[in-house]
Amino acid sequence: MTWVSWRLQRAETLITAAILVALTLILLPSGLQMASAFRHDHLAQCVSANSTACGDAIGAFRSRFENIDNLTGWLTLIPGIIGALLAAPFVLELEQGTYRLAWTQGITRRRWIVVKLGLAVLAAIVAAALFVGFLTWWRTPFVQLDGRMQTSAYDSMGVVPVGYVLFALGLAAAVGTVWRRAVPALVISFIGYFAARLFVDTWLRQRLVGAVSETTRFSKGQMSALNHAWVLNQYPSNSAGQRVSESVQCLKGGSRCVLHAPEFMHVVYIPASRFWALQGVEFALFGGAALILLAFAAWWTHERIG
Repeated sequence: MTWVSWRLQRAETLITAAILVALTLILLPSGLQMASAFRHDHLAQCVSANSTACGDAIGAFRSRFENIDNLTGWLTLIPGIIGALLAAPFVLELEQGTYRLAWTQGITRRRWIVVKLGLAVLAAIVAAALFVGFLTWWRTPFVQLDGRMQTSAYDSMGVVPVGYVLFALGLAAAVGTVWRRAVPALVISFIGYFAARLFVDTWLRQRLVGAVSETTRFSKGQMSALNHAWVLNQYPSNSAGQRVSESVQCLKGGSRCVLHAPEFMHVVYIPASRFWALQGVEFALFGGAALILLAFAAWWTHERIG
């Protein structure tokens, strides 16, 4: 049973492997170039320095590689593609009715469902782990400079990509189980995955863990502590955190005027130290949804499909 299921899952698994290999071949040259430039320009020593030379070196590094870094933001779609793709064999068997042959050969419905979905989940976890491992290495120079809280870095590191893949897999399996049409089900599930990710990235994520709100002096040295944090909001303020604007103060007669900039900045942010807490909550959100969807797919197949 397991061998037969693997053979039916093999084509989609190989396509997933091909996607990961293609991603590696495309990004590997730039990853090696970034690592070499980071070492050659001694940027590791510049992370905590404020010298003009360091600022110029970091600026030149970002200018050289920022375009490809911006493009990698689209890689957030890959977990959805992989998850939906790995659900395809399960849905195809339901669509084509080949499951009936297995069920008449002494294989119980429960065992068939567990093996089918279990292999898909295992393949999804392995693929997600490889995806995370490679992109974590590729982003290392940018992470040292900017931290891990930026959306493009956050979405491809830690444990949340595993949750994304499992969520897409569970959604495709659930929709496909009810609809029993592979292609429409996979398309709808990918759209649902994209909508869920968009909602979480733009609105929900910043509310998953408590943000810090503080008012600090508006100076380069003091604000540098926020470089690796996720800044949600900031504005010039007085010492009490109330929003203020620049003011012009003129001498009597208006012969000379001076522009007074605010001395303080009010900032609302999620510290870099809460990266793993945020990852854990978001992984639980997507992983929990995936578990519910997979359980629904298993129940529907067991109870409603004959």
